[in-house]
Amino acid sequence: MNLPAPVDARGHRERLRQRFLDEGERALHDHELVEYLLTVTVRRGDTKALAKRLIAQFGGYAELLEADVGTLRREGLSEAQIGALKIAQASARRLLETRTEGRDPLISWQAVCDYLHAKMAWRGTEEVRGLFLDTRNRLIANERLFEGTVDESAVHVREVLARALALNASALILVHNHPSGDPSPSRADIRLTRELAEAARPLRIQLHDHVIVGAMQAPLSLRAAGHL
Repeated sequence: MNLPAPVDARGHRERLRQRFLDEGERALHDHELVEYLLTVTVRRGDTKALAKRLIAQFGGYAELLEADVGTLRREGLSEAQIGALKIAQASARRLLETRTEGRDPLISWQAVCDYLHAKMAWRGTEEVRGLFLDTRNRLIANERLFEGTVDESAVHVREVLARALALNASALILVHNHPSGDPSPSRADIRLTRELAEAARPLRIQLHDHVIVGAMQAPLSLRAAGHL
């Protein structure tokens, strides 16, 4: 009886690592990136099948990294495997965040959008954040203002402006996500934007933009869309 040849897991790992080091991350498919992460936690054996299953189960690489710890545990992953995935997520976010710190967000706008998309696009609940800026449009603070089921009535203009005054901010960018994935603004989003801009004007605080983040598309700027 002819048995199938055993998988050379160690040789496969070495080839995967070498391809990654020689050609960069673009040389690896999404499941291979996950496979590489999981090899850190599994000394022997093939992790390719598990990586492919996880990508298929969650619908993509980003969705997998954004999954919460409880969900990953229910998928049968070990604490070490979950830790490897979450450290990759944290590293990506930290890199994007540090690219925006101490810089003019209006100049490094793509870096800001990349960071916001990575941080907020796959959230299952809505979140409103404020990016507070000084007179030179440098970032003072990036803060979560409201969380949960966010609607127009839940976002209190007074509280947003009170926080801006407390930080001595001269301008701000309001950001929130749409868990549906579609960043198209609702009428309530547009109305809120205009009310906040009008209320901020007498305080000499400028609302530079209101950005909506959704997983399906790039972040949407209400200013660029003509609503501000």
